[in-house]
Amino acid sequence: MLMQYCIGNDYGKGNRSGQVVLLLFLLSLIFICLACKNKKVEATAGKAINVRVQAVEKRSFRPFVESIGTLVPGEEVVVSSEIEGVLRSVRVDEGTVVSKGMLLAAIDDTNYSLEVKRTEIALKQAEATLENTRLEYQRKDALYKEELVTKQQFDDVSTRLSLAMAEVERAKTTCALSRERLSKTSIHSPINGIIKEKRISAGDYVRNGTNLFAVIQSNPLKLVFTVTEKDVGKIRIGQDVLFRVNAFPGKEFKGRVSILYPSLEERTRTLQVEARVGNHDGLLKPGLFANVTLYTGGPRDTAVVPITSILYDDSKTRVFVIEGDRAREREVKIGSKYGEFMEIAEGLQEKEMVVVVGQNNLSEGVKVNVAR
Repeated sequence: MLMQYCIGNDYGKGNRSGQVVLLLFLLSLIFICLACKNKKVEATAGKAINVRVQAVEKRSFRPFVESIGTLVPGEEVVVSSEIEGVLRSVRVDEGTVVSKGMLLAAIDDTNYSLEVKRTEIALKQAEATLENTRLEYQRKDALYKEELVTKQQFDDVSTRLSLAMAEVERAKTTCALSRERLSKTSIHSPINGIIKEKRISAGDYVRNGTNLFAVIQSNPLKLVFTVTEKDVGKIRIGQDVLFRVNAFPGKEFKGRVSILYPSLEERTRTLQVEARVGNHDGLLKPGLFANVTLYTGGPRDTAVVPITSILYDDSKTRVFVIEGDRAREREVKIGSKYGEFMEIAEGLQEKEMVVVVGQNNLSEGVKVNVAR
C-alpha cells in the first residue's frame, strides 16, 4: 500500500511538472512572436516608400461627350423592275458612281413599242369616229330645231356622240398606259450615289417587282452613334460633331447633329443620334467605325490630375496626396476624361501634390520619399 501511494504520488508530481514546463514554453513563444512583430512594425514605420508626385493643375478644357459610331449611307434605295421582260443590257457594276436619272439597265421593248403603236391607232380611230359623230349631231341638232327630225333620232345621235367621246377618253388612257410601260423598259437611278449591289445580268428574265440594284448615297453620309442617359440633356440639333476613323488616323472629320431619336433603348439606356457628314472628296466609306467627340460647351477652367494617379475601389474613387513626408488618402469625385487627364470635381485643391507613381504600395500615414 505504501509503495502504491509513493508511486502514485511521484506520478502526480511528474505530471504537474510537465504542465509547468509546457506552459513556460508557450509563454516564451508568445513573447518571441510579439517581439518579432514589434521589430517588423518598427522597421516598416521607419522605411520610406519611394513615390513620384504631380501637382493638381487648372487647365482650360471644353466639356465633351465621347462615343463610338458607324458611318452609314445618306440614303439606300433598292431599284426594282416595274414591268416584266428580258434584260437587253446592263450598264453598271458594283462600285459604279451614278447620277440621278442615269440609265442603269434596259428591258427589251419590242412588245411594248408595238403596243404603243396599236393604242395610238386605236386612239386615231376613236377620234375620227368622234369627229364624224359630232358633225352628224350638229346637222341633226339644226334639223331638230326646225322639227324636221324626230326626238328619237336626235336622242340617238346625242347618245352616239356621248359614247364616241367616252371611247376617245378610254383610248387616250390606254395609249398613255402603254407609253408609260414602254418608258419603264429603261431603268434609271433615282438618286446620286454608288451601285452597292447588282443582282441581275443581261439576258435575265425579270418580273414586276424583281430587285435589280441597290444604290447608296455616299455624299452626304450619316454618322450614327449613341449617348448615355446622363448625357442626353447635353445634346442638341445642330451641334458640331468631330470624329476620327482608323483608315485615316491623322485626319479629323466634321459633321452636324441632325436627328435625335424620340426614345431611349431600354436595354442599354442609351439614345441614338444621327449626324449629317459631308463627303465631297469621297474619302469616307459607309461601314467605317468612328471615334466620336461631341463638344457640349465652351472652354472652362478645370482641376485635373493624371489618370494614373486615380485608384478605384468598388464604388469609391481615391488618390494619395503628400503632406510633409506622409501619404494621406483622399476620396475624390471625378468628372470628364480629357486625354491623359481626369477632371476632379470634388476632393482636391489646385497645387496639391498627388502621387502618380507608387500609389499602389501606399496606405494612410505611410512615410514616403518623393523622387526627384
